[in-house]
Amino acid sequence: MQAQQYQQQRRKFAAVFLAFIFILAAVDNAEAGKKEKPEKKVKKSDCGEWQWSVCVPTSGDCGLGTREGTRTGAECKQTMKTQRCKIPCNWKKQFGAECKYQFQAWGECDLNTALKTRTGSLKRALHNAECQKTVTISKPCGKLTKPKPQERRKRRNNSGKRLKRR
Repeated sequence: MQAQQYQQQRRKFAAVFLAFIFILAAVDNAEAGKKEKPEKKVKKSDCGEWQWSVCVPTSGDCGLGTREGTRTGAECKQTMKTQRCKIPCNWKKQFGAECKYQFQAWGECDLNTALKTRTGSLKRALHNAECQKTVTISKPCGKLTKPKPQERRKRRNNSGKRLKRR
């Protein structure tokens, strides 16, 4: 009988011992996970935000090109990188190649300046570009024509031939 009690105690001890080792392993893994997370956050906070240059077309003043990004940080692995970009060819370069505006109709001609103007409001900015909210452009009015005196109309028949004067 003592042998059976001894074996039962031994089994209980083995079960408790295994449970103890299991708990230690679980606690060790949980603590290891907690230690790694703050270190990663420290590394991320050491690196500054990316600052991007304007898009520079490969050829001409629009189309495919590149822009450069930089960031600060003593322990950042990467502080510079180049990214592909595209400048749409139908956008007004006058206001920045990365800014698109929705324009109103042209206004009336100002006789003092011989210019007509219109205003545009920002519709879209590429790559977080700094764009003005509204812009105004002007252009010459063109030829100012005086009303001509009406000429006599030449009369034509249905076939398009001139009719004789009466």
